[in-house]
Amino acid sequence: MNTDQKSPVVLITGGSSGIGKSIGTFLKEKGYIVYGTSRNPSRFPNFEPFTLLKLDVADTITIRSAIDEIQKEHGRIDILINNAGAGITGPMEEIPEEEIQRNFMTNYFGAINVTKAVLPLMREQKSGLIINITSIAGYMGLPFRGVYSASKAALEVTTEAWRMELKSFNIKMTNIAPGDFATNIAAGRYHAPVLSDSPYKKSYGDSLTLMDDHVDSGSDPLEMARVVYKVIQTKNPKVHYKVGVFMQKFSIVLKRILPDKVYERLLMNHYKL
Repeated sequence: MNTDQKSPVVLITGGSSGIGKSIGTFLKEKGYIVYGTSRNPSRFPNFEPFTLLKLDVADTITIRSAIDEIQKEHGRIDILINNAGAGITGPMEEIPEEEIQRNFMTNYFGAINVTKAVLPLMREQKSGLIINITSIAGYMGLPFRGVYSASKAALEVTTEAWRMELKSFNIKMTNIAPGDFATNIAAGRYHAPVLSDSPYKKSYGDSLTLMDDHVDSGSDPLEMARVVYKVIQTKNPKVHYKVGVFMQKFSIVLKRILPDKVYERLLMNHYKL
């Protein structure tokens, strides 16, 4: 077992692509020991930036196996980044219940599962940092993204509570909420189909096109990697961080200061509803 503590050990869930891959690659270049995860690492046979382990956030056996492997090799996990997530769109009335549950399993319960598995090791080390990657969408209920907004909002609020419980163990926890980034999340998200006989056919169809355009023209995931690195270097991280273009971050400020119905009208105008 290598117990060299000079290079912190980082575990990133959902590290095979997008934001997770960018974070892992950036931290590896900064000298960190990085482990990313994927439900099926065999799909990435030539993956080079860092070590990719098999881990499904919905499967506690794979979580335990991945953590045991890191612990056996290094004896510690200094930083956990709960990045694994899944998109979902559709009218609330038409999204199948099993898809709602599946999304919460990945975006919310999955992060809890991995955190619970890592905490005993961090407590033994008397140190650790847990970063939950949430979303600016978690600060507001967005039309046709209600499930996604809810799952990310749940993780944001849970972090607020959990970080207070962990302070006495010298374990820190924080949220980083990205806006729209140019990743493959749109291709991987669950889309409720635009049904020909649906009362939401036009409004949902138009919103879906708008959402995909936002992702396609999103920011470079490297921006998220730089923020994560800065947070890691911070002695006492804040509760919340937001990363994105000005208007995305400003939308959170507007929600705090505007009357609810005025803010709702702004969102409806934005989504052309």
